[in-house]
Amino acid sequence: MPGLLSAMEGFCVIGIVIAVGYVAARMRIGGPSAQMVLNRFSFFVSSPCLMFAILSKEPIFDIFHSSIIVAFFSAMLVGVLFLVLNRMFFHLGAADATIGALNSLYLNSNNIGLPIATYILGNGALVAPILVMQQALFTPIGLTVLDVTTKGRVSLKEIAKQPLHQPLLIGSLGGIAVSAIAAKTGWFPVPNYIFDPIKMIGDSAVPMILMAFGMSLHGTKPLQQKGDIPAIFTVAVLKNIVMPIIAFLLAYFVMGFRGATLYACVVLAALPTGQNVYNYAARYNVGLTFARDGILISTMTSPVFIAVIAALLS
Repeated sequence: MPGLLSAMEGFCVIGIVIAVGYVAARMRIGGPSAQMVLNRFSFFVSSPCLMFAILSKEPIFDIFHSSIIVAFFSAMLVGVLFLVLNRMFFHLGAADATIGALNSLYLNSNNIGLPIATYILGNGALVAPILVMQQALFTPIGLTVLDVTTKGRVSLKEIAKQPLHQPLLIGSLGGIAVSAIAAKTGWFPVPNYIFDPIKMIGDSAVPMILMAFGMSLHGTKPLQQKGDIPAIFTVAVLKNIVMPIIAFLLAYFVMGFRGATLYACVVLAALPTGQNVYNYAARYNVGLTFARDGILISTMTSPVFIAVIAALLS
């Protein structure tokens, strides 16, 4: 199975870089702030440059492929399903339930999605529509609910400002704009002496992201809050098993996708929970351990299910 072999090779590449980060943290190379520095630099500088470089060269009609419909509805259905299960079994408060729903539907399109799209699917641009969808739709909705449930009011100003604090979204939109101009005029508007350094900086994003993630695994002690364990494992099952199944059903039977497009839809649906959810939990001081442990368990189990998907579909 060449697809499964390709996936395993991709995971090997990713795993080695993560392991380097973990070993560096154990040996205290870079000091206690190394992980933060790598995360911040990749978040604010390298990743936006990477998304700009990828998307600006991508044909505009390939960026917004109809597969975004699959990503949107599979995420929404999983989020609603968690809320139903919470109402029936977990009885979390409104704010914690919101964190749980975000944990179930929010894809890690940056830290894990970019490497997987690059090394397993062969096209980093595949995560761009998901990134735009999450930042433009799911983040404002989630923050609005958290505002209401924790403060009793809605800060429309803060919600409207969210896209301005998302460098990845800004870099992606810039790349999309350049791609649209290139499609309209027939020539690439960014000269090589400007594009080349942007691409060079962007090429550092994936290794920095993976090493920072490896560093974050050192000293982690998950599942300390025993009462949250059933909900945490439910989140992992919804994210890593149920969401890819829903994506497959929508892609195959509703959209009629086959081959590489079907494979990409299901693999991307199996991405682990995005680390942004922990940032939102920290901002409102709700469900912090729930968010952290859900992200960790989802991240640790996701490669297994992506490998299964590769064996079945690639």
